[in-house]
Amino acid sequence: MTRPETTGGQREPAGQGSRFPVGSVPLARASAGSAPVGPVPPGSGPVGLAVAGAPAHVGAAPAPAGDGAPRVRRSGPRRWFVQWAGRWAGRPVLVAVLAVLLVAGCGGRATTHHKPGTGHQEATAGSGTLLAAKDEAGHRLREAPAGRAPGVRLEVRPDSEGGWNVHLAVERFRFTPESVGGAAVPGRGYARLLVDGREAARAYGPWHHVPPGARSLTVRLHADDHTVWAVDGRPVQATAGFAPTTASTAPTAAPDPPAGRTVDIRVDGTSVQPPPSRVSLKKGERLTLRVTSDRADTLHVHGYDRELPLPAGRPASLTLTVDRTGLFEVETHESGLVLTQLLVR
Repeated sequence: MTRPETTGGQREPAGQGSRFPVGSVPLARASAGSAPVGPVPPGSGPVGLAVAGAPAHVGAAPAPAGDGAPRVRRSGPRRWFVQWAGRWAGRPVLVAVLAVLLVAGCGGRATTHHKPGTGHQEATAGSGTLLAAKDEAGHRLREAPAGRAPGVRLEVRPDSEGGWNVHLAVERFRFTPESVGGAAVPGRGYARLLVDGREAARAYGPWHHVPPGARSLTVRLHADDHTVWAVDGRPVQATAGFAPTTASTAPTAAPDPPAGRTVDIRVDGTSVQPPPSRVSLKKGERLTLRVTSDRADTLHVHGYDRELPLPAGRPASLTLTVDRTGLFEVETHESGLVLTQLLVR
């Protein structure tokens, strides 16, 4: 096969120093002072290939030593493109697409960076209209785009341990804590909580607890750049009031336990009436032991360590709440008589 001639009129034998494999289309050499020449498609004369930003003799192959042609060395993506274009000259669409990508550069993901000296508020002014008005904390208001304005309402539920659990029911809005401090995006951001008119916290989700003692809660929606979402020049917010608690903080006396049971026992010498037996009781029940002894003695309830002096011939009473389970004996110290047993369950 005969190789195509170069513009210098010299012919290169195939396989001897040729830069292209047999059957490929070479790039034409350009001598000093000649016009830049592109790849030569098969069956036609030299046709120029325009490459954006490429200098003269782009893609020229190195001339053999001594042929008088200047040596042109190119590096980087443009050299690769010219070589690639020479091999794909018959596919102009692919060549054009690659040329556009090389000129435009490789694009990355969108960022929220802004020019030096320009804050996020000005840089994101396209996400609604940035207003001159500010809230009481100095945050500027951002008028939400028409038809995309967020909304919020509050659902308040009392907490069993005090205070209130508040649900922030939002519309056309999503909490984005991972983006706070970035650019304003319609329908995204966080909320500021004002308890009794003072800022108390930020909310990055739909639930929040308000401690006891608060009288009101205002929830205001903010964009990620800390501007306040607004509709008709007013902040997007909701307020809920809390009814004062009616429970008194003063300690209250515990209610008296039920009257309980009374057991009457009489001691004459070594005789006990009724005969000693078990008295079944429930834990927490009140019991009154009323004992009449013919001689002075002392009554003792084991397990509870309760004692009662027994005068001779007069009844004496001992009342207690049985708050321990088990079997407990009631006896006299001096005579050593078992009067009864208490079975508490």
